[in-house]
Amino acid sequence: MDTLIMVAQLLLGLSILVGLHELGHLLAAKMFGMRVEKFSIGFPPKIAGFKWKETEYSIGAIPLGGFVKISGMVDESLDSEQMSAEPQPWEFRSKPAWQRLIVMLGGIFVNVVTGIIIFVLLVYSKGETYFSRDQVIEHGIVAYDIGEQIGLQDGDKILDINGVPYESLNDLSSGDALLSSGGFYTIERDGERMQIAIPHGFINSFSNEESMSNFINIRFPFAVLETSPDGFAREAGLQKGDKILAVNDNETNYFNDLQSVLAENKGEKVTLTIEREGQELLTDVKVSEDGTIGIAVDNLLEPVRKKYSFAQSIPLGTERAFSIVIINARAMGKMFTGEVSTKNVSGPIGMAKIYGSTWDWTKFWSITGLISMILAFMNLLPIPALDGGHVMFLMYEMISGRSPSDRFLENAQKVGMVLLLAIMVFAIGNDILKLFTGT
Repeated sequence: MDTLIMVAQLLLGLSILVGLHELGHLLAAKMFGMRVEKFSIGFPPKIAGFKWKETEYSIGAIPLGGFVKISGMVDESLDSEQMSAEPQPWEFRSKPAWQRLIVMLGGIFVNVVTGIIIFVLLVYSKGETYFSRDQVIEHGIVAYDIGEQIGLQDGDKILDINGVPYESLNDLSSGDALLSSGGFYTIERDGERMQIAIPHGFINSFSNEESMSNFINIRFPFAVLETSPDGFAREAGLQKGDKILAVNDNETNYFNDLQSVLAENKGEKVTLTIEREGQELLTDVKVSEDGTIGIAVDNLLEPVRKKYSFAQSIPLGTERAFSIVIINARAMGKMFTGEVSTKNVSGPIGMAKIYGSTWDWTKFWSITGLISMILAFMNLLPIPALDGGHVMFLMYEMISGRSPSDRFLENAQKVGMVLLLAIMVFAIGNDILKLFTGT
């Protein structure tokens, strides 16, 4: 069932984005009087469709993209027979270069607008919820495996990133922080300020969503939320709302303190100091061999919650959308220098895992908005067979006054298709490798 939910979310998200992208091409082409022969979400073989006026609308069996076929255009169909005939007034090749340029940018434009709209609406409807810099400095952090690897420790108070104050806990693991060259965290530890370097290629440690939760978190005070029916805590009489103040006289102000003390006393009996309804109580409890006593806890640290008007959401959502493009462009640049590993390239399996195995509409639209902006960026790359390749040749034509020959465009299209196929095979290979290695 988990796999079905992941696949369903991926297919729905891609269908929406691909459909809107191709619709951008279609509407721009029809606006300039071009004939659109086919509009497809997914690649052949066709599994359903209908024809309205001169356009055949269909759904393909391979849901990893889509296309529009515009008469008189050298595209992935490589229809050389049509291109050898005399140009007709409704064909792509008969129109001025500026009109053809707008048609090729139509899909990218729609993806950008879609991404912005999604993020604006998310900011407006959900606002922001986060732990602030002040809270991080007040309570300190918990450093997990990845954080410990670069020298962070439990209780460190992170003051800034690269000498600049940040706003929220999330900023500490943002693309800006992880992709910075010569970056560092300024921390306070036991009253002393020091710098923790962000290693070269550190972003490669965050190859999946699980690794993000293995970096750092804020320390938080806690209370018992519930006890396990067959756990030692229930036997010892712990109740919902109890605050565990100490274990064997070791203070447990934060949940990670409790975890540490219990881990040191696996299989032993310990004495808990509990606060219940304003009174302190003592009780003995057995610690299991895995260092737990059978409780779920409630985080007593209240995050910052902000709501925005629609007018305020527009610039905030737009900034969030374009920051995705900027971060991906930086990551791609560092991939060529070797700082960012090509193992971070994901295909459809990786994308499905990002959506996750639970259907959360907020997360669904966040990821779909992110993918929309990435699709716009990737499609603008000057690779033949992508929109950016067509844009590159059209810009050449507009600047030089000469258009490349149909034969050149056909060969370029073939090269681009081979390159895109190689990238897709590589991405899927990465996905499969991650499934077997668990990375």
